[in-house]
This record gives sequence, structure tokens and C-alpha cells, in this order.
Amino acid sequence: MTTPAYDSLAETWTRLHRFGHLQALAGWDRAANMPPRGNEARAEALAEMAALLHRMRTDPVLPERIARAEQEPLSELQRANLREIRREWRASNALPESLVQRQQMATSRCEHAWRSQRPANDWAGFLPNLKEVLALAREEATLLAEQTGRSRYEALMDRYEPGLTTAQVDRVFGEVRQWLPGLIVKVLDRQAVEPVIAPLGPFPVAAQRALCEQAMRLLGFDFEAGRLDVSAHPFCGGVPEDVRMTTRFREDDFLGSLMGTIHETGHGRYEQNLPRELLGQPVAYARSMALHESQSLSFEMQLGSHPGFVARLAPLVRAAFGDQPAFDAHNLHRLMTRVKPGFIRVDADEVTYPAHVILRYEIERPLIEGEIEAEDIPALWDEKMMELLGVDTHGNFGDGAMQDVHWPESLFGYFPCYSLGAMYSAQWFAAMRRAMPDLDACIAAGDLGAVFDWLRDNIWTQASRWTTDELALRASGEVLNPAHFRAHLASRYL
Repeated sequence: MTTPAYDSLAETWTRLHRFGHLQALAGWDRAANMPPRGNEARAEALAEMAALLHRMRTDPVLPERIARAEQEPLSELQRANLREIRREWRASNALPESLVQRQQMATSRCEHAWRSQRPANDWAGFLPNLKEVLALAREEATLLAEQTGRSRYEALMDRYEPGLTTAQVDRVFGEVRQWLPGLIVKVLDRQAVEPVIAPLGPFPVAAQRALCEQAMRLLGFDFEAGRLDVSAHPFCGGVPEDVRMTTRFREDDFLGSLMGTIHETGHGRYEQNLPRELLGQPVAYARSMALHESQSLSFEMQLGSHPGFVARLAPLVRAAFGDQPAFDAHNLHRLMTRVKPGFIRVDADEVTYPAHVILRYEIERPLIEGEIEAEDIPALWDEKMMELLGVDTHGNFGDGAMQDVHWPESLFGYFPCYSLGAMYSAQWFAAMRRAMPDLDACIAAGDLGAVFDWLRDNIWTQASRWTTDELALRASGEVLNPAHFRAHLASRYL
């Protein structure tokens, strides 16, 4: 039987994917290669592309085609794709084209200026651009909330984690707030008596880059379908056919670039293993950003910091920087699992990391709801950093509220996905160990195939076929259960 309405929709979304491919590469180039004076022209080009894609998603013929497609004899997979098409269409129709263009221009300006303002600790210069981005984000949130009946912040979270409510986040983060400070103290006390040898630098950038690429190959990244570059803030972008990863280097610290690259490789492998036969259709996109972060954190924390995997990395580290006592596998593992409250989220250990995410959530939610203003951020940041981590950030804007690219790029509602992703990754590995009791022995023996096969079968190739809860149930037998994360931290650090 024929499905003309569905086929027409699928053709439209294939075209959207192809235009999005060009948009993604233009965005990657802006972060990795573009000369500074190119920013205004690039911002205008990206705004034009954003408007074009918005017009395609709000084409007046689409509602009738969606309605007709719902009456056609579709397969289960086609119905899942139609569900995702409808979700995209509804979200796009809530926003006028002028807002989409203004947001693209504002975020391009803010992100570009942030690159030089952050190292200069220039909060005063950053604030006007941030206020413009925030005003537009609130406008977007209001329109999306009116359409969905949800709160403004929930409406923004829904872009990254469909269906997630602030009640769920409050419950999960509230539980973490109860046990995390005590866990941090116990771990710090335990590690205070463990001898650790600090590595001696400098660590040349060329050697760091080669080491990062070796780690990516060890983790199965396909360099025929992706590459590694440098940017001010590490990210994974591009499209499944052409994944663009970035990292950043410091000559006095090789672990930051190495673990950051391993993190982004988890994102990259998810993208490279999405179902190619459905490429271009929404059902073939990654389900949500919490699930995406569960892949990067499965690679960085569950696997990358596993003592068996660290034993595989140790010879590569010695080959890159020369033999020294710090690069003994046991010592290297201790270095990679040191717990120390610090300023920077992306450099944080996995025990203190949730505190960074909770801090951002507790600031950006009232920020979007209009309960606080951008001028209030530094004081709140200082207060919560001291409360959650005992770290003094007064006057240190570059390592404080300006450290992430998310707010300059208007990614409000994204931060909760990081800690939810850490919880999912612990849940995935708990499920793997139930199915494969010898998993840790396999990792120690250098056999990572069982991990990759499980992730490919249960997460990667499933893409957006199921809702997040249904995918979690199918993969692990339960919806998100934060108890696995707490158990993982206790097992590794206590």
C-alpha cells in the first residue's frame, strides 16, 4: 500500500538534514578555523540558514500532510518517525522566523566576543551581549510554554530532553544534594593518605594531539567519517556522516585534553553508529542529550577511567611524553580519579561534577523564569560554589560564570542533561555487568568489543525509535534510577 503523505514528509526532512549538514559545518568552522574578522558575515550567513530551515519546518502544507500521514498504513518505525516529525513541527511553529534570526545573530556575537572576554576576565564587557541572548531566550521560552502548557524553563529543557519536568530534576538533584557533600568529604579523607606522583611536564601539544588520536582509535572512532580539531570549548558536532570533534590543549596538563577527547569520542561514536538506512529522518537522530551525554560519560568515566582501560593507555602516555614514574598504570589511574573541588566543570572529577551541574541549574532556571537577572549571576555563583564545593570564586569571572559556552550560545536547559547522562551511563554499565559477569575482566584484557556491541545494540542503533523511558526500560529493565550512579561512585572511590 502506498503512503504518499508520509513519503512527502520524509523527503522534506531529508532536505532539512542536508541543509543542516552545511549549517553544522559552518558552525564547526566558526569555532575551529574562522579568522576573527569573518564573524559578522558568518553570523549573517548562519542566520539566513536558520531562517531557511525554519521556513521549511513551518511550511503551511505540513499540517495537512501530517494529518493524512497519520491515516496511512505505516510501519511501527514510520509511526515513530512521524511522531518525531510532528514534535519538530510543533516546536518550530511556536517561534516566528524573526526570532530565530535574531537569536542566531545574538548568539554568534556573544559567543565570538566571549572567546576573548573570558581570558580577560571581562564580565562587564560580556554582560551586555549575555543580556541580549537572555532576553531572546525568555521570548522563546514564553512562546514554547504557551504552546505546551509547561513552565518556561521546562519548555527549553524539552528541546534537549523531551518530556523532562523540573519536578523530576528537582527530585533527582535534591537527592544528590543530600548525599554528595558527605561523599566528597569521605573520598577526600581517603585519598589524602594515598601517595600520588605528579607527572612532570611540559607536554608538547603535538604529542598530546597524537596521543588523543591514538585513544580515539583505541575506542573505535572512524577517522574516515570524522576528525579532531581545536576550539575554545571542546565539542562534538557535524553530522553522522562527517563528525567534527574538538578538544583544547595546555602544555602543563595532558590529562585535560586526553579525557576531554575520550569524552567527545563517546559522542562521536554514538553519531557514527546511528542507523544509516534512516539517515536524514528524525527517528534516526540521537534520542536526547541526556542519552548523548550518557555515551560521552560511558566513554570518559565508566570506561576511560576503568583501571583495565588505563592500563592500556599507560604505554601510549609513556611513548608520547617519555618514561617517568607518574606514568605507571596504577599511578596514572590514581591521577585520573583524583577528587578535588575546583573551578572548572569540564575538568571536574566525576564525584564533584554533579555539584557544578546543580549550581548551573539552580541559576539558569530562575534566570529564564524572570526571578533573577543576568546581573545577579556572579553573586549567586560565588555563594553556590562556596556552599556546594567550598571554592572561592569572588572576582574570578573567567573561571566562574563565563567558563562555559552554553549561555553565550543560549543553550539554557541543557546542563541537567550532563548529570542525568552520568546516571544513565552508570545504569548502562550495571546492566552490562548483569548480562556479562566477566565484563571487567574483558576490559582489563583489552577486549572492548562487548561494551561497544552492547551500546550499539541498545542505544546507538535505536536512535529516536523509542521515548527515553521506553529505551531505558528496553536496555536496562528500568527507567532512570540514580541509585546506580551513587553505587558506582561508592564502589570506585570508597
